[in-house]
Amino acid sequence: MSSTRVATPADLIDLVGKPLGVSDWHQITQEQVNLFAEATGDHQRIHVDPERAAAGPFGTTIAHGYLTLALAPIFIAETLAVDQLTASLNYGLNKGRFPSPVPVGSRVSGSVSLAAVAQRPAGIEAAFGLVREVEGSDRPACVAEVVVL
Repeated sequence: MSSTRVATPADLIDLVGKPLGVSDWHQITQEQVNLFAEATGDHQRIHVDPERAAAGPFGTTIAHGYLTLALAPIFIAETLAVDQLTASLNYGLNKGRFPSPVPVGSRVSGSVSLAAVAQRPAGIEAAFGLVREVEGSDRPACVAEVVVL
């Protein structure tokens, strides 16, 4: 499911400043959070210990902020299709904030826009604005500008 489709990466230049679409909803599971904890070594109880987290400030385990950020490629792929794309590489972040937690079991979606595009020797550099929403919440879980080459 892609809301926006272009033929080539260079065609992104015409879309700067425009919304590209909204991704599907994705449920965050305790298994995902535990695997992320294993991969990163971040085993804080608010993420991996449901019993202790229940008595904490969120009343349940929550996803790591960086896990919500790591979903960026899924959200971009669900909102943008580039027909003649040979490869895309994560290039970095210009901005990133985690305004509210993502409780395990909740569903998240991403609104994607195109903040900037630049021609580079290696290809097109695109900065995507992403806002991760948590179903039923008024505040976003993650607001970031993700750079892809």
